[in-house]
Amino acid sequence: MLEVKSNNIKNINMSLKKDFNLALKNPKIKTMVTNLGISEDIAMKYTSKLEDAAQELSNCENCPSLFECKNKIEGYVYYPKVNDQHLIFSYVACKYKEESLKKESTKNQSEQMARMKDIDITDKKRVKVIKWLKNFYDNYEKNPHQKGLYLHGNFGCGKTFLISALLNELSQKRVKTEIGYFPEMLRDLKDDWDTFSAKMDYYENVDILLIDDIGAEKVTAWGRDEILGTILQHRMDNHLATFFTSNLTIEELEHHLALSNYSEDGVKARRIIERIKQLCDDMEMISENKRK
Repeated sequence: MLEVKSNNIKNINMSLKKDFNLALKNPKIKTMVTNLGISEDIAMKYTSKLEDAAQELSNCENCPSLFECKNKIEGYVYYPKVNDQHLIFSYVACKYKEESLKKESTKNQSEQMARMKDIDITDKKRVKVIKWLKNFYDNYEKNPHQKGLYLHGNFGCGKTFLISALLNELSQKRVKTEIGYFPEMLRDLKDDWDTFSAKMDYYENVDILLIDDIGAEKVTAWGRDEILGTILQHRMDNHLATFFTSNLTIEELEHHLALSNYSEDGVKARRIIERIKQLCDDMEMISENKRK
């Protein structure tokens, strides 16, 4: 019995060694193992994970921006570290993601403090949007089921700040509001299935929802149809105020959501756009980049 068990272990180790030696032909895996400073006997137990990490590193080599990320989790690379003669694999933010997180942190602090009195009213290019927001605020108590706003325009012109100022004012009147950066909303929902239903219920039913920076996400059928489509359908059916900010026009967003040239994808993207049009007025704001 012991001899059979010993032979099985020997065969498994031989198979692991063979797979590992083949994997070492990839120079990235060889460099990783060298840099980690671990023996081949340990490394060969993690061959498939090392291959995954090497593939993600290859994706990062010529990646021009966060928007073009090809890795499993946008903006992160799967990478190992040594812990007590074991390898632990986790997701490490790439340079684009780190830069994005720093900007978001600064931006979020500004938006959390935003009030309508802080809005710069001297920029004539923003006057139409400011008047729309003031009208929404003035009429909200007697009509909380007003249409929201799809506000698109150039990067950094203050789209999120303006709508955040409105929502912050309304939250002082006990109106429940939520500002969700759309790429993070999707990632958060995907990463924690235990709270998925509760979070979806919240996004579907909060009094006013701002879906910030739609079009910046990596499009998947799941994110488009199961998440965005479901949230918008519920809010449309219940006449709940919904806002969007984007660097894309509605027409450009439809192309972005289509995923492919297949007619079925086009129909699904158009369905999302029709829901947005039902929920929102469409307005453009082209102004100075205030994040310079």
